[in-house]
Amino acid sequence: QVRLVESGGGLVQPGGSLRLSCAASGLTLDRYAIAWFRQAPGKEREGVSCIRRGGGRSDLTDSVKGRFTISRDNAKNTVYLQMNSLKPEDTAVYYCAAAGDCWSNYALYGFWGQGTQVTVSS
Repeated sequence: QVRLVESGGGLVQPGGSLRLSCAASGLTLDRYAIAWFRQAPGKEREGVSCIRRGGGRSDLTDSVKGRFTISRDNAKNTVYLQMNSLKPEDTAVYYCAAAGDCWSNYALYGFWGQGTQVTVSS
């Protein structure tokens, strides 16, 4: 059974940092492209960042360039999203997802975690 489990969300002040984790079981992460998506209330699910099987990275939205970094630890079968200089508009539920390549269309991802809430507020 494939499971993706996100953790690391929470409440942080503007300008602060968080590191999200996506731990997998039943699936070897370095054989898939792993993306982070987010969804704020009343908004569509938005791609944030993605890491390919070979390790190449792509930002799926310009709004996180220079602030968010995706990485993978193959030994721990875990993907991370380091989020710095957080802004209130980054507030959302963050999900990790697995697919064959990095796509912006969330419908192309076959495996999803349950999400972790990130709230940026003073």
